[in-house]
Amino acid sequence: MERSVSPGKSGLVYGVLFGVIMVLEFVIMYIIGMRSLVGTSAGVIVNIANYLVLPLLFIYLGCINYKKNLNNGFIRYGEALKVGVSITFIAALIYGLFNIAFNFIYPDFINEMISITQDDMIKQNPNITSKEMEMGIEMMKKFMNPLIVLPVTLAMYSFFGLIYSLIVGAIVKNENPQSL
Repeated sequence: MERSVSPGKSGLVYGVLFGVIMVLEFVIMYIIGMRSLVGTSAGVIVNIANYLVLPLLFIYLGCINYKKNLNNGFIRYGEALKVGVSITFIAALIYGLFNIAFNFIYPDFINEMISITQDDMIKQNPNITSKEMEMGIEMMKKFMNPLIVLPVTLAMYSFFGLIYSLIVGAIVKNENPQSL
């Protein structure tokens, strides 16, 4: 009997690589200055990369790797889903844990983000009341809580991974005729 590699395990390398890239992007953005990126094309590009381009790319690469190098040229639709979700889950875990550690190491970062958000809220709605501003900031603080950050990040990226894996799986699937 031939032993095969689990589709989820095959996504480990690509998930770690994706997570490390997101961490490096975050560090670079922090060094450049978050305030200078808000509302700019650079900020939009980073968001598009993190939520669309990179997940699709790494899911595609992970599925192709599983198909060509680990499963004799075959990949079922379900295997593609496992590869994709495992990649995005691992990347989100790395990024989420880094984010929590970063906020503990640099607690002023949260205050900087609150200040940036306040300025952006005023810019978008000059007539905003102090009560509305306070409600928005309180909501932001709740989502910066480490007990919320990690599960939300994991759920969000896993959901995107599922959706993108459905697309990539439809493109790369090649079922083994002997297993049908």
